[in-house]
Amino acid sequence: MDLANPTRFVGLADKVVPWLATIAALILAVGLYMSFAAPEDFQQGITVRIMYIHVPFAWLAMMCYSLMAVSALGTLVWRHPLADVALKSAAPIGAVFTALALITGSIWGKPMWGTWWVWDARLTSVFVLFLMYLGIIALTRALDDASRAAWAAAIITLVGFINIPIIKFSVDWWNTLHQPASVFRMDGPTIDPSLLWPLLVMAVGFTALFFTLHLMAMRTEIRRRRVIAMRRVAARQAERA
Repeated sequence: MDLANPTRFVGLADKVVPWLATIAALILAVGLYMSFAAPEDFQQGITVRIMYIHVPFAWLAMMCYSLMAVSALGTLVWRHPLADVALKSAAPIGAVFTALALITGSIWGKPMWGTWWVWDARLTSVFVLFLMYLGIIALTRALDDASRAAWAAAIITLVGFINIPIIKFSVDWWNTLHQPASVFRMDGPTIDPSLLWPLLVMAVGFTALFFTLHLMAMRTEIRRRRVIAMRRVAARQAERA
């Protein structure tokens, strides 16, 4: 594959990132307009508008980790040269989206539940996801051997992936304060279209933003590794001289 070549990947990223960033900005602008123009919920009132950022943050937190799990397979099974770059670059972005999901969820939960936080299944499993992100970030930065760090991060990522279905189905398996799924359901969404469409547009916009940030982070990581490799070669040549 041409994209397995880091040089070609960087060249493609240089071309794609500006366009993807522009698309993300335009979609988010439309989504924000639709979100503020959407009617208030008959029960939640104006606080329902937090949904338009909280739900995409939560979706992307899980999507990012799923992408990391695929990248982990790429490292352990297919030995793809860019798999570890993708995993390492995605972890900080996923951690930020997860933290934003937890923060906006707490802000939304206060007027709805009367408390900022409860240790129910959904909130606790998302908090565990956040800790997993932090652990993977710490691991990749703690080991000097890039190969060992890549394998260790890949294994931990795959082990931690079991938390993703737990997050998804926690509201079905346990009695929680968190509302059950209302968009991706076998019998169709339960949200009124006037509220659903702004949510979906915001989700698409934030997804485009995620891939923009991820491509930028991968491009930066590839260049960082090149600089490290060049410094090591220069150091060896200096020792021989």
